[in-house]
Amino acid sequence: MNDSTTSHHRAPVRRRPEGWTFLVEAARDLRTTGALAPSGEALAHALTSPLRAHASRPLSVLEAGAGTGAVTRALIPRLSRGSRLDIVEANPRFAARLRDLVAAHPHLAGASPKVAVHRTYVEHLSTDRRYDVIVSGLPLTNFTPVQVDRIMARYLELLHPGGVLTYFAYLGTRAARALTASRAEARRHTAVNEVMAAYQRGYATGRWTVWANLPPAHVWHLRRPLAPSRHQERLRDAAGR
Repeated sequence: MNDSTTSHHRAPVRRRPEGWTFLVEAARDLRTTGALAPSGEALAHALTSPLRAHASRPLSVLEAGAGTGAVTRALIPRLSRGSRLDIVEANPRFAARLRDLVAAHPHLAGASPKVAVHRTYVEHLSTDRRYDVIVSGLPLTNFTPVQVDRIMARYLELLHPGGVLTYFAYLGTRAARALTASRAEARRHTAVNEVMAAYQRGYATGRWTVWANLPPAHVWHLRRPLAPSRHQERLRDAAGR
């Protein structure tokens, strides 16, 4: 599965509101949907801040786990002329909405940034491109530790040296799972947090709390270094096993 559609490839169609779509998809599969509502404006603003830091030059940007496009709509107006945005979304219904969004977006008319929607998993994205910024909306705490390690390793592989990965994690999920989840599920969640903590120690450049979101969230920025440290090389070696 690696369907790709570029901007202005299809005419837009009328679709259900985003909130309803999220609820339906969460009921189908919370593992790939990851939330009961789209990201709020404040969270989208925090996630796209690396683009504002480099607004004067063309950028190569990847958005993974775009959902219905709440963050995509914040990304597109920040793309300077000559930029490229690749949007990766595995859910076929979300991918269809994203294609409609791209086809109708006024910022993408004429000599403008190029945008492509890929219906696939980021681990399976077939590309030789490297990115200045990766924005992740994937529900990492819903995956296994092995899956999370592979996804994070793939992100680092796809970044240019010096490139930035930005992603979010909801506040309070550990406490909530401790109260409601089985022991096996609680252990899985703890193991995922340990994987993410290792990447944060090796690559994080900042963390911000977005209270004006439902639920509130931390936004992390991780940077691929120009030359890896020994700690970072060990992380990559472990992910490759």
